[in-house]
Amino acid sequence: MSHFSTLRTKISDSAILVNSLRDLGINVQTNADVRGYNGQRLRADIVATLEGEYDLGWSENSDGTFDLIADLWGVAKKHNQTELINSINQKYAVNKTLSEVKQRGLQNANVKLVLQ
Repeated sequence: MSHFSTLRTKISDSAILVNSLRDLGINVQTNADVRGYNGQRLRADIVATLEGEYDLGWSENSDGTFDLIADLWGVAKKHNQTELINSINQKYAVNKTLSEVKQRGLQNANVKLVLQ
């Protein structure tokens, strides 16, 4: 029986996800195993290697979005999973917005993002 959960996300840019995880000080691997309960492993396109015995992983769907794959119970043993996932999503959103602003030629614009 697998302990892994799969959650749909709106993440669609792997490079920005990897950079966002690194910005948060999280070690990242690509095409690696997500660690779960009792040594279970599941292959994912992007893996956030967390402190402890459990990881977060993202696998790309056919529509270009990524699903989050994790043993959430295990992650919660060592981390506040809600805060962790929210901080990753927030960093991704900021980096994605900044990337899109730069692509539109506004790299010299005074961009101020206010996070609440």
